[in-house]
Amino acid sequence: MTIPAPIADALARAHASWRPILRKGLEAMMAADPAYLPALAQDHYLPTEQRLFAAFALPLDQVRYVLVGEGPYPRAESATGVCFMDGAVGSLWSDEAGGGLSKPVNKATSLRNFMKMLLVADGQLAPDNTAGPALAAVAERARQGGHIQTLAQMQEKLTTQGFLLLNAALVFRPHVAPARDAKAWLPFFETVMAELARLAEPAPVVVLWGKIAEQLNKLSVMKGFPQVCCEHPYNLSFIGNTAMHGLFGPMRLLAAGQSLA
Repeated sequence: MTIPAPIADALARAHASWRPILRKGLEAMMAADPAYLPALAQDHYLPTEQRLFAAFALPLDQVRYVLVGEGPYPRAESATGVCFMDGAVGSLWSDEAGGGLSKPVNKATSLRNFMKMLLVADGQLAPDNTAGPALAAVAERARQGGHIQTLAQMQEKLTTQGFLLLNAALVFRPHVAPARDAKAWLPFFETVMAELARLAEPAPVVVLWGKIAEQLNKLSVMKGFPQVCCEHPYNLSFIGNTAMHGLFGPMRLLAAGQSLA
C-alpha cells in the first residue's frame, strides 16, 4: 500500500534520523485502516504547509522526554505541528502598562496556563493569585530582561531539554472529533514508541496531557516508559498541578539565558 504523496512529502520536515521510523509508522496506519490516510490527504486539515511531522525536527538521539497533548490548535495561523507552540504568538508578555501576558498568549489557553504553571513552580506567582496585579508585576520584571521574551525562545529551551513535542492526533479537522483522529494515529505512535524503546538509553520520560493523550496507554509498548500524566493544560487546575511543578520547575524555562537543569 502506497502512502499518499501529500503525507509522504511532509516527512521532509522531520530530521533524517526519524524518517524511516515515521514512514514505518505510516505504513502501520495504512495496514490498520487503508482508507484513513488517502481520505486525509484529500481533506482540509491543520497544520498546513507540510508541517505534519514538524515536531520530529529534534534528532532521535536527543530525545529525553516525549510530551503528548491533544491536537493542533484549531486555527491555521496557530497550528505549527509542534505541541502547544502557537504560531500566532511572538512576544510572551504584554507591552501595555499594567499588562501581564500578551494577548496572543491569553488567546492560546493551553499556553497561557502552561506559563502560569511555570511561574507558580518558580515561586513567582501564588497558586491562588495568577492574574491581575500579581501577573502584571511578573510581566514588568520580564520586560526588564529577567525572562525569555518570545515563544520561539521557549520552544528552543524545551528542545534543548530534549522534549519531543507531539499531539495524540497529528491533525485537526473541524468536522472530525479529535478522539477519532487520535485513534487512527495509534498504530503510528506504537511504531514511534517501539523504536524509542529500542534505541533510546535511558528510556525517555513520557508526559501525557489529558484523556486523549492517555489513550496511548492502550499500547503495550508504553509499559516500558516512565510516565507523568495529568489533566490537559486548558484546564485551570493544571496551573496548580504539583507533578508538573516537580517536572518543569527545575528547568527554569522562563529564565533568560541558559537553563540550569
